[in-house]
Amino acid sequence: MSENSEITANSLHAIVLREMESDSIQEIESNFYRNLSDFLGNLKKQEFDGIESKIKQTLIVMVSDLTSLLLHIRLEKTINSDGIDFSKLLDEEKFILDAEEQKRERTEMILSATINGKSKFLESISQNHKTKTVVLRFLKEVDEIVGVDLERYGPFKPEDIATLPYENAQALITKKAATKIHWED
Repeated sequence: MSENSEITANSLHAIVLREMESDSIQEIESNFYRNLSDFLGNLKKQEFDGIESKIKQTLIVMVSDLTSLLLHIRLEKTINSDGIDFSKLLDEEKFILDAEEQKRERTEMILSATINGKSKFLESISQNHKTKTVVLRFLKEVDEIVGVDLERYGPFKPEDIATLPYENAQALITKKAATKIHWED
């Protein structure tokens, strides 16, 4: 496919079918997900009335479902295969798989430290995790709090952004008082 092929519902369906019918990961354009995102974004911006609006909504759901299916199929093939062919994976898929690899490495690290009696190492990991910070956007007013690090934070108003210790952030997220902001370097 050329680098600038326009995405349509039919072309997406054909790509998903081709991926489903093959045991190996199929080659698709490097900017596929960005083109697909543009297609969906443009579709969502269009204004229709009556039956045309219902057709548009159905098309959005169908394209979203096909996208999810394609991504899951490609990731599942990669995770379940012995030899991963990264050359056919898209950058967005590699981003997801990086986290999978990090999860496996962390699991092995904890298991190895536990089995080999490295309690100081486990204590260090625990302490590092407790002092990990999370960037939040507040959804509600929150009074001043004392963090697990014994520092004072707040008060906060809706839409405020702050960095808090992981445990405090999780409590606020659970209470739906704040949401995590995914910050990438």
